[in-house]
Amino acid sequence: MSLEGKVAFITGGVKNLGALVARTFAAEGADLALHYHGSAAKEAADALALELQSSLPKIKVFIYQGDLAVAATVTEIYAAIVQDFGKLDVMVNTVGMVLKKPLIAVTEAEFDQMFAVNTKAAFLINQGAAKILTDGGRIINIVTSLLGAYTGGYSVYQGAKAPVEWFTKGLSKELQPRGITANAIAPGPMDTPFFYGQEDDHSVAFAKSMAIGGRLTKIEDVSPLIKFLAGPDGAWITGQLIFPNGGFTTR
Repeated sequence: MSLEGKVAFITGGVKNLGALVARTFAAEGADLALHYHGSAAKEAADALALELQSSLPKIKVFIYQGDLAVAATVTEIYAAIVQDFGKLDVMVNTVGMVLKKPLIAVTEAEFDQMFAVNTKAAFLINQGAAKILTDGGRIINIVTSLLGAYTGGYSVYQGAKAPVEWFTKGLSKELQPRGITANAIAPGPMDTPFFYGQEDDHSVAFAKSMAIGGRLTKIEDVSPLIKFLAGPDGAWITGQLIFPNGGFTTR
């Protein structure tokens, strides 16, 4: 098992891609610190923790709730992880919020919310992880394939995700002496509720047509890459923005 003895923190780790990564890491022997944001996800969080602890009783699973755009909350969660596990080896950040709206129609409140969730939270999560990760640890940020191409209406979402690429690349250099890798993964439009809320039948069909096989990216297309980067075979890859999107973009 490639992650046996490792402790992994997964933000947004109880639904969709985050939950699949949690299951994948658990199967590889990792202990898990799983985060969720709001009370609506508590049931999913509790169910996932029970599932993992029942099927894999040797691993430890702790759940943490909070708004990661609040510095004090991030500090508290990382302190709790160190107290509960004694260390942190891998951080996977899947947190994000999408908005499809013409730039001229975006309100100040929407702008602030998008940059709080997609930019400020990512900054705080990465900063906190960098302080406590073990030498040889891993940072993996989930961003978007829109960093490689533009689709109308996503300018603010795309703009709020773009800094995460540069946080990641900066950390890859700053943490090099400690053997910590930092990479960003930019999936194509994913077949999850995160994508469909903004789309209609026409735009979904167009997104499918842009990728090999005429389909959207599945979370199962992305989780093996995350596992690879988190494990020993991914040790020589750092500072990269990787596009698992079936050719949705060719950057």
